[in-house]
This record gives sequence, C-alpha cells and structure tokens, in this order.
Amino acid sequence: MSTFWSMWVMFLVLLNAGITAFLFVWAQKVDIPVQEDGTTGHVWAHGVLREGVRRLPRIWVAASASFFIWGVGYLLLFPGFGGFKGLLGWTSHGQHALAVAVNDANIAETTARFAQLTPEQLAQDPEARHIGERLFVDNCAACHQRNAHGNPLLGAPNLVDADWTWGGDDASITQSILEGRQGIMPPLGDALGVDKVTDVANFVLSLSGAPHDAAKAAAGAPEFAVCAACHGPAGEGNPALGAPKLADSIWTWGGGLAAVEQRINDGTHGVMPAWKSRLGADDARVIIAWLRSQARDRIAQP
Repeated sequence: MSTFWSMWVMFLVLLNAGITAFLFVWAQKVDIPVQEDGTTGHVWAHGVLREGVRRLPRIWVAASASFFIWGVGYLLLFPGFGGFKGLLGWTSHGQHALAVAVNDANIAETTARFAQLTPEQLAQDPEARHIGERLFVDNCAACHQRNAHGNPLLGAPNLVDADWTWGGDDASITQSILEGRQGIMPPLGDALGVDKVTDVANFVLSLSGAPHDAAKAAAGAPEFAVCAACHGPAGEGNPALGAPKLADSIWTWGGGLAAVEQRINDGTHGVMPAWKSRLGADDARVIIAWLRSQARDRIAQP
C-alpha cells in the first residue's frame, strides 16, 4: 500500500473513531427536554402511546465501551490501520503458510503409516479409503462418475469391476493414473464395407454370448482376423496394447449391435490424461485402495 493510501485509510479510521467516541460520551450527558410526566410529548394512537426518555442501561453502556476498546486493540495488534503491520506482525500469508506446514506434516505422517501396509490392508483401512475416495472424487469422477462405474459416452471404463483394459495390478493402474493412456481403435468401415462390418459386429457379440445373428456371425468370423491382431483370436484382449477383452459382457463404449458397428466403422481414440503433475504415487496408491474396496468382484492380484 502506498504512503498516500495508507494515510488516507488512517485518516478515515481516526475520523470515524473520533465521531463515534464523541457521540458515545455526549449521549451519556446530554439532557433531553421532557414534560412533567417524563415523556417528550410525542404521542401516537390519540394519546394512548407516549414516548418516554430513560437513560441507557449500564450493561449496554459497558458493553459498547468494551467493543470500542476491543476495536482499538485490534488495530494495534493486527494490520488494518493503513500500512501499519500491527504489533504482532501477523499476516494472512504467514497464517496460510503455517496451516500448510501443519497439513503437510499430518499428510507425511499418514503417508508413512500407509507405506507400511500391504495393498490388501490398505483397501481395508478406513482412513486410506476415505482419502482415496476424496482424491478420486476431486480428480477422476468427472469422467468415471462418482461411483467409478464409468461413462460409455466418454469411453471412460468402469473401475470397480474385474475388467482392466491396461492391466489390473497395482503397477499397471498406477501407470495409468500417473502417466495416462491412449487407446486407439482404427476405423475399419471403409476397408470392410457395410455388410462385412455388420457380420464382424455379430461375430464380436457372439464371443460374449450377447444376442446376435448366428449366420452373420459365421460370415464375420474370417473377417475378424484383422481384429485378432490386437484383440486376440478369441477376443481375449491384450493389456499391453490397451485392446479390451471382447469375450465378456463389459463394454467401455456401450454394447449392442449398433454400438459395436459404430466402433468398427469409425474407430475410437480413448485418452486417459496423465495426472503425475497433480497426484503422486502415494495418492495413486490410496485411490487404488478405494477402488478395490468398492469393487463388485474382488480384483485378483497377478
């Protein structure tokens, strides 16, 4: 704050404080003219109501005086009187830095305790699950939803089932969180043609036992060879490539003939952004612990 504005604020404070103090003291001594019955002569309701004059209660006067003294003391101890920093030297930045230091110490202590726990123990620890849930909600829920059940419209997979496109062990999930992933399914519509796309889609549905046209599925079986390079001959998927399993009933982008045909025709480009600039390995570990605690099926550790 510049010297001019500091002096201006000080002037306004002193002016207001001086006027307030004068009115407070003067009000205790001023004599208000009254009539013989102790009223001012102001009446309402045809004389039924009359305005009386009484001194303020002493407790009100004492309370008001104490508030005034408290205000002066505050301006002496804390910043607020222009550029005066206060006798205590308190600043909001200093208070915030102290709070951050205390919080960091608490986090370090908690993280050190978590480091002694196995993944299974961490998933059963109430504090770890609570912290993991908050981190998930703050960073992951926008795509994967609050309950981690995924969002087919965004291609965000369900995280609480037993199906993991890029691998379900702690190391693979940690890499997915910190480094991000990019899964690309090339468009095959032009190469296959409309009829063959439908045949292949029916064959893909047949792998998981979903409703399909058996004749078209049989016709699509030879054409699936181009897909098997990534997804495997039986549609078992390939975590190394991020190629999802097709021989189950779990669909990241939505199931059904129309959805599968669209994926084959147009392809997909799923992106999981990297969070290492915001989250660390310890954060990822408790997020995984919460996910495992929420899983409908126990995620098998490889």
